[in-house]
Amino acid sequence: MLGKDLETAGELGAHLGAEPLRADPKPFLRVKGLARHGSMLPFDLEIRAGEVVGFAGLLGSGRTETARLLFGIDRASAGEMNIEGLSVTFRSPRNAIAHRFGFCPEDRRTQAILPDLTVRENIVLALQASKGWTRKISARQQQELAANYIKTLNIATSDAEKPIKFLSGGNQQKTVLARWLASQPRLLILDEPTRGIDIGAKAEIEKLIAKLCAEGMAIVFISSELEEVVRDSHRVVVLRDRKKVGELSGAEIDLEAIMKTIAGPASE
Repeated sequence: MLGKDLETAGELGAHLGAEPLRADPKPFLRVKGLARHGSMLPFDLEIRAGEVVGFAGLLGSGRTETARLLFGIDRASAGEMNIEGLSVTFRSPRNAIAHRFGFCPEDRRTQAILPDLTVRENIVLALQASKGWTRKISARQQQELAANYIKTLNIATSDAEKPIKFLSGGNQQKTVLARWLASQPRLLILDEPTRGIDIGAKAEIEKLIAKLCAEGMAIVFISSELEEVVRDSHRVVVLRDRKKVGELSGAEIDLEAIMKTIAGPASE
């Protein structure tokens, strides 16, 4: 297993922060003083199209709370959010989806997949929600979408009508990713997308993140594995005690720098 880990790490290569950033110079998303009473202290954040912004921090640092605010799952009690310079307010995930945001939550089993529905039904869910439930996606379109993403993401299933609960963890995760990719998001929030999956599926997902970024998607990447955050991010936002305490970019991004920022000054 260790040999396979090392081989895969070699295939993934240098971290994204070491590569030239081809992101749009103007922020796609800008938040200022965004906060939720009792959950997150005010923070500022900018995310550009074609950029992966990693969130790093220990358990309870506020990584998931920040993601939930950005996607409208939790409503902000303070601050402002702008998309391409226009002020927006997210009162629910429906508002986020309308602005072409996608969100893969950290617990796919209880928060992402619908276990008794088929792979096809799980894939078309977000796209159907964005269209509205009165504008049904035809059976033919559903089948074509499912077949396309099963092939593109290499989802191991005998067919699209198989209940998703019978797939492996890695293939369930790829199905959830397919769900959001089918909706053509401009910003995709990935909370622990590689948790609990095998090394092969993990490598596929990390390569997919780099590909989507190169195609111009804005991505928020959250992982408790700091090596993944280093490898897969152009910028890293560091959180501690539910507040933003630092930001690293490019060549600044390494494990030591992230850990020092998490720990804070010695006097704290």
